[in-house]
Amino acid sequence: MIIRKLLISNRGEIASRIIRSAHDMGISCVAIYTEADTNTPYVREADQAFKLSDTYLNAKEILEIAKKNDVDAIHPGYGFLSENANFANSVKKAGIKWVGPSANAIKKMGDKLTAKTLAEKVGVPTLPMGTSSKDAKNIGYPILVKAAAGGGGKGMRIVEDAKDLKESIASAEREAEGGFGDKRVFLERYIERSRHIEVQILGDSHGNLVHLGERECSIQRRHQKIIEESPSPMVSDSMRREMGAAALKLASKLKYESAGTVEFLVDEKTKEFWFLEVNTRLQVEHPVTEEVTGIDLVKEQLRIADGEELGFDQSDVDWFGSSIEVRLYAEDPGNDFLPVTGKLIRFEPANNPVVRWDVGIETGSIITSDFDPMLAKVISYGETRIEAANKLVLALKNSHFGGMKTNREFLISILESKEFLKGATTTDFIKKVKLNTELGLSEDEINDYAKLAALWIQGKNRNEASVLTNMESGWNNARLPFQEVKLKMNELETSIKYKNTRNNIFKFSDKKNGVVFEWKNNFIDAEISGSRYRSKVSKDKDLLLLHTYKGDVLFKILPKFKIQEIGIVEGGLNAPMPGKVVEVKIKKGSSVKKGDTLVILEAMKMEHKVSAPANGKISKVLISQGDQVENGQTLIVLD
Repeated sequence: MIIRKLLISNRGEIASRIIRSAHDMGISCVAIYTEADTNTPYVREADQAFKLSDTYLNAKEILEIAKKNDVDAIHPGYGFLSENANFANSVKKAGIKWVGPSANAIKKMGDKLTAKTLAEKVGVPTLPMGTSSKDAKNIGYPILVKAAAGGGGKGMRIVEDAKDLKESIASAEREAEGGFGDKRVFLERYIERSRHIEVQILGDSHGNLVHLGERECSIQRRHQKIIEESPSPMVSDSMRREMGAAALKLASKLKYESAGTVEFLVDEKTKEFWFLEVNTRLQVEHPVTEEVTGIDLVKEQLRIADGEELGFDQSDVDWFGSSIEVRLYAEDPGNDFLPVTGKLIRFEPANNPVVRWDVGIETGSIITSDFDPMLAKVISYGETRIEAANKLVLALKNSHFGGMKTNREFLISILESKEFLKGATTTDFIKKVKLNTELGLSEDEINDYAKLAALWIQGKNRNEASVLTNMESGWNNARLPFQEVKLKMNELETSIKYKNTRNNIFKFSDKKNGVVFEWKNNFIDAEISGSRYRSKVSKDKDLLLLHTYKGDVLFKILPKFKIQEIGIVEGGLNAPMPGKVVEVKIKKGSSVKKGDTLVILEAMKMEHKVSAPANGKISKVLISQGDQVENGQTLIVLD
């Protein structure tokens, strides 16, 4: 049976990515979606789409859709059911091809404990570990608590002190059970100054196996990768051969088919490496490997699932240039990287320089707490690593998007840092390097951009005027006050006062001038205090997104007359993001100490603690376990 029709049991950017390669091979694609994804791009890109009754984890319903619609193969993408051995087995039993490794390989490698045991048997080095809190003393602190099943940073906690071990294990168990349906965790020695290096492998059903070199994924927050690159700046040719051989030794023992990744931890000082895990699926960061090798991993997966042999061997694989990927998230790096929600007012990736955008969102997309907060992956390629980094920075700056906080400025700050450019990218990078979380605008720049925004608003008001349309904006035959626009950027409020003198020349209350050369509904070309700006503009209700040469500035247009605000509850502790209450650890009347965990919230499949800011007594508990709360909602009151 030749694959002519493919069902993608996933969503978002990876569904779009798979559709792109499948269509290029002449394969028809079937998408599945939930209510939350009704209007997402991948649903429209597919040739057929079917709505699920509940979640993407409903294997039975997905299989029924596949059988009813004569699907030849199922590609699981990553996450969800991609490493579910039972699902893989069910697909094959239904006479449908599974685009991935065998259920046996998934089962063995999906359990990190089993994977470690197998690695030790074939002579691949592993870190000291244990399965009980009693093993902590022998392992030694710091310790990493890890989920036995799954990945993506879920169910992981760094423990530096024995007093925190019990709570960390309990929290990791809850997160693991919620994310993977398996609460088992284990303990492993934590190497602070290390590199996270992974080797991409490909195998077919005829016994052919190759590796496609390494990716470095050391720069992480909350144990989740945010920047990946290939090749690694620290891996030598001899080390690449050694790690590649170790990866293939393990893959050979598994009789591995399809794409997979063998992950290693490397000690920065000694260059020793230890086996971490095998991801039996496509990785989020797979594009950087594709860029430097020229091999389309999704196409290779489909060919392997169709029973074809690899069309190349190890001697044919080569690496050219450098590729870097950044993960663009809806999150606030200035607030401990907590996820944020909201509407994407505009999403307009830059056309120049040319980089690759793997996306699952578009202008108008609503970012909720239902799924991972990743908005897009942006991947650059250059003949050198510096060139790849510079292209990525310029593409991020030249793109017009926003509506809520993102980590764009943080990513740019990383890519421009001297430490990154030197290749000093150990796993403690974010902790040790001083990075920007905001645009870092000067007072003069903020004032200029506010003036530019005010002139665009006056142009819009004039364009929409229904009376005296032949008169210039602000025209009068008497001495009247300046026109005024009030704007807010983050917590900074600005008042811009101006008059239209003649020929689109404006005078501001600070005695400086502005000239509007061109105005459009989504653009303004103007000169402010001698500086020329050609800026894209997007507006949604009271939010105005202004593109600058550094990136996008988001203003809130304030009402002319101040509205009485609801008072803040004194002593109230508020939700740092929207989410679900997993556990309330206190009750009314409880005495607490500074730093005590009071409430645990879950958002986007990750747990977040709300801790006591000071010693005190709980006077009110306003939430219960299982409640859904909004960003800023008062949870408890502390006296």
